[in-house]
Amino acid sequence: MADTTNTAHFNSARSAVESPVKRFFRATEIDTRLLGMVGAMLIIWIGFDFLSGGLFLTPRNLWNLSVQTASVAVMATGMVLVIVTRNIDLSVGSILGFVGMIMGVLQAELLPQVLGFNHPATWIITLAAGLALGAAIGALHGMIIAFLNVPSFIVTLGGLLVWRGATWFVTSGRTVAPMDSTFRLMGGGTEGSIGATASWIVGALACLAIVASIINARKQRKRFGFPRRPVWAEYLLSAVGCLLVLGAVAIANSYPWPTNIARRFADANGIVWPEGGLFIAHGIAIPVLIAIMIGIVMTFISTRLRFGRYVFAIGGNPEAAELAGIKTRWVTVRIFALMGMLCAVAAAISTARLNAATNAQGELDELYTIAAAVIGGTSLAGGMGTIAGAMLGALVMQSLQSGMVLLGIDSPLQRIVVGVVLVTAVWLDTVYRARAK
Repeated sequence: MADTTNTAHFNSARSAVESPVKRFFRATEIDTRLLGMVGAMLIIWIGFDFLSGGLFLTPRNLWNLSVQTASVAVMATGMVLVIVTRNIDLSVGSILGFVGMIMGVLQAELLPQVLGFNHPATWIITLAAGLALGAAIGALHGMIIAFLNVPSFIVTLGGLLVWRGATWFVTSGRTVAPMDSTFRLMGGGTEGSIGATASWIVGALACLAIVASIINARKQRKRFGFPRRPVWAEYLLSAVGCLLVLGAVAIANSYPWPTNIARRFADANGIVWPEGGLFIAHGIAIPVLIAIMIGIVMTFISTRLRFGRYVFAIGGNPEAAELAGIKTRWVTVRIFALMGMLCAVAAAISTARLNAATNAQGELDELYTIAAAVIGGTSLAGGMGTIAGAMLGALVMQSLQSGMVLLGIDSPLQRIVVGVVLVTAVWLDTVYRARAK
């Protein structure tokens, strides 16, 4: 009883001496590193919008930015698990290119000979084959790393060269096009978006999910006797989350179809063309929905499943994890197999967006994927990282690229900027860890 009283007095005294800002963050449990990254991204957006004369923060550019971010964001979710276990994967861009080329050949050249063009099963077979191939390549890398004790840096560096060369040999350097019409929906565009009504429905469901998750978390804390956030903090987090979701939907619905496409749509459906033009909203792009769903699934895997706990245990202390009975080698194989599957999903998005499979596809994506994970707070020392942070890091990286393109900055200078940002992010991570100790 005395200990409880002393603890209560200590907490009261601590609250009294803390600043209002610290009390706010402690009450809401907001990740300050993630919030700092959001602040940095907003500064980047406002800066590019000012320098580009108001072109950056337009619905059109923000919609395109979300679509361009999707493939790297998907791979960044897997890279978090790889880096958390003190490994690295330099081959993700080459795997994307190789799997994308295989999927392109399947749907453009092989399957049409058997099923015909635009058969309903073409995209399903193509995607399933790509996922299986990506998982097999990743598992191969993982087995070499886990059972032959070859460092992941060397294995995946070799994979970068091998799969990039294999991509060329598949078609002897040819570009393969066009893709299946249904498969192309995964790339975005006017047809690859869900429209205004469906977007609002998705936004409403997302808001309900946010509120439900906060209520459920509060019930679980009460059930197990863990401290709960103040009620006002729960309301604030729910309101902010819903406002962000609905704001993003509003922006997606503010970007209309191009006039020529809208006119063709009106003619095809017998719609009289209005004097002021016909406004048809894009809505949320399908690749963005895919990336979000994968982010949710990967968050569940990393935080709720035994596999995710094993991953972070290995990253924190590999020797202790093995002594505790965790089959660390097979966990490593599964991590790289999962990374390969995510590369296949990214390959599908990239190939569908381009409506072609090319030899240059995925080049330097390994840099952007690793940079996204590190900028998002994943520590290269292992044991620390979040899926949401990595996806936000991917958005930051793509924002830099998109902004520099709008400003007409040459490609070599763009790479210099990305390199400087990556080094700065690693340095800040080092400083953060040193202060945490």
